Amino acid sequence: MADHTVSPESTGSNGTAVAFPASYAAQLATDVTDSDGRAHVVERFREQGIRLPTFAELADPSLIDPDIDSALADVDPDFADPLNLFRVHWFNDGAGGRTEVPEHVVLPSELTGTDAQVVVLFGNRFPMIGAHKVLAAYSCLAPRVVSGQFDPTRHRAVWPSTGNYARGGVAISRIMACRGVAVLPENMSRERFEWLARWVAGPTDVIRTPGSESNVKEIYDACAELSLDPANFILNQFSEFSNHIGHYEVTGAALLAVFEHLRQRAATGSEPNLAAFVAASGSAGTLGAGDQLKDAHGAQIVAVEALECPTMLYNGYGEHNIQGIGDKHIPLIHNVMNTDVIVGVSDRATDGLGLVFNTEPGRDALREHLGAASWVLDELGHFGYSSICNTLAAARAANELGLGADDVVMTVATDGFEMYYSERERHLAERYPDSFDAGTARGIIERHLAPDARSDDAPHIEVLSDRGRDRIFNLGYYTWVEQQGVPLEDFEARRDQAFWDSLRGLPRLWDEMINELNDEVAATFV
Repeated sequence: MADHTVSPESTGSNGTAVAFPASYAAQLATDVTDSDGRAHVVERFREQGIRLPTFAELADPSLIDPDIDSALADVDPDFADPLNLFRVHWFNDGAGGRTEVPEHVVLPSELTGTDAQVVVLFGNRFPMIGAHKVLAAYSCLAPRVVSGQFDPTRHRAVWPSTGNYARGGVAISRIMACRGVAVLPENMSRERFEWLARWVAGPTDVIRTPGSESNVKEIYDACAELSLDPANFILNQFSEFSNHIGHYEVTGAALLAVFEHLRQRAATGSEPNLAAFVAASGSAGTLGAGDQLKDAHGAQIVAVEALECPTMLYNGYGEHNIQGIGDKHIPLIHNVMNTDVIVGVSDRATDGLGLVFNTEPGRDALREHLGAASWVLDELGHFGYSSICNTLAAARAANELGLGADDVVMTVATDGFEMYYSERERHLAERYPDSFDAGTARGIIERHLAPDARSDDAPHIEVLSDRGRDRIFNLGYYTWVEQQGVPLEDFEARRDQAFWDSLRGLPRLWDEMINELNDEVAATFV
């Protein structure tokens, strides 16, 4: 077996050796740290016919073995089939096939209220859960598996989340023939819990913590109790740097592929400029893709949060319903010192536009009031609440930054509205018990979407100075040092971009370990 040992140091993007802080070394390991655990992985994978995709294959699915591609044609994307690991990428067409360019939409200015091109990639094309968080789950578990730290024959994978990451983790766990435990707030959408009930081994594998989207601390408390049992392996998306790394490598590559597609299709004399990447904070994993876009094109990175819980903007707190983004803390894996802009979006906007986008009266109002074309209306079902949030923030950031027609602002639709039909019915019953008609929809459009909208949350934007970045970075101290016990020097290491640069070479080393594991398993897959 080749020696991949780089811990406790790795080579950064500038070729300089950078030491990994001790408390992060296990999750960033690039050698086998538990030979017994790895032997059990080989045995389990051989029994189940499991082959792991490399990060390179997920970033560029054209690299996937043609025999695996052929076999995938007979596999339902929503089944817990090991081959579906090779669909954990952005190039799915939603019907089991693969596209040359990730599916996306360039929203027209009449819908966004900005001259800049707002480009949205569709996360509901991912297999099994219809959300891109399955990529984060795979990114967090795969390095732990190939190093032998996670043993599927004795460990339960615990997935703390506000919804989609837990579902992604349960799906990946089931494929790897081990138990997955979902930990998520009790007030998340009904569809999330219905999906989990179909996929977990039993009801005790879904742990409902108090509160809703903003109650991340309660999730951590539940995981601390679970960790007392050594059989429980906590895969905390908010502190697993492989979440950031996976999005940098895979989501970043997908965004770059779409941008290159736009450049090739641009009118003569027009040269698109990749000006910004926008994503709600959540675990901050998706924001890692922005780091790659900044490295490649100098794009600014825009982090988004709910105005009802304005942690980054105002060190604030509160409850909100933009499901898919956790709040009241700064994730350990958020590269704060590389972030350029913060935008606050109200759940009044996302709740309201969720109704507008997904009801006939709402779509009629969009057609009549904004002149939205039929092809635009057909795309709106791809936008769940956090997706609407990302899109609103992209438009507002574009206007704040003074971007023009050749500027491209990219974001992702993390999931589609199919996860929120129950929320739609609840909002209709609670807020519009008599009727929801085109006039009502028009009022929501005028408040939150029209070019001259006067939404309450529109002014809540901060273009960060070094002082602003320091303020947000320092706020993370209370969660990670005081509550979670991260050593102060390890917490501070993240302030230096050299730390983040040191992560960039890890996917190549992990891919070598994945290939070695696959060769050792030597199962028949096709």
